[in-house]
Amino acid sequence: MPKSKRNKSITLSKTKKKGREHKEVIVNSIREAVENYSSIYVFSYENMRNLKFKEFREQLKTSSRFFLGSNKVMQISLGRSDSDELLHGNSGLFFTNLPKDEVIRLFEAYEEHDFARTGSTATEKVELKEGPLDQFTHEMEPFLRKQGMPVRLNKGVVELVSDFVVCEEGKAISPEASRILRLLGVQMATFRLHLISRWSPEDFEVYQEGLELSDIESS
Repeated sequence: MPKSKRNKSITLSKTKKKGREHKEVIVNSIREAVENYSSIYVFSYENMRNLKFKEFREQLKTSSRFFLGSNKVMQISLGRSDSDELLHGNSGLFFTNLPKDEVIRLFEAYEEHDFARTGSTATEKVELKEGPLDQFTHEMEPFLRKQGMPVRLNKGVVELVSDFVVCEEGKAISPEASRILRLLGVQMATFRLHLISRWSPEDFEVYQEGLELSDIESS
């Protein structure tokens, strides 16, 4: 009787080897990109949305290439000097042959609005007042109750029996609040990209406010 593939054991050494090979591929790809593109940018991101980022990447693929992943691996690829200071947190590399002004325009103009996820910070207070909730059908009443909303059915209409605060500005959004905000169509997350710095054969520039060139050179 043949052995089930699902029961096949994988040794730790093999997984470590796979991890090393993957890192080597990334390092080599970044070093190859250094030779093929005229400028390198470090950028940061907030409220990452993978699908939206993929669309942006596709839009620029004929002239540019993005790298996201381990900051340490990207630092090693670039020689671990200035990149140590610049590559931290939610950041990535952007290699391009586009003119500098065009890159700045693209990044400054780019933003995509989306629904906030659990744990993110509410940008405004959302409160529902007592009374009928005409935007919800009667089938939604049990689900809304499960989210902590004080609701009931009144002649087939979902009704809020008292005022209800969904979220408070500046506070973390709960799983229940995240679901309710989605149902209400309230989008509080904005996916943005911010340029931090730029390398080219001619010069080096720092864009991120508060990060001075002297801070990097002294590191």
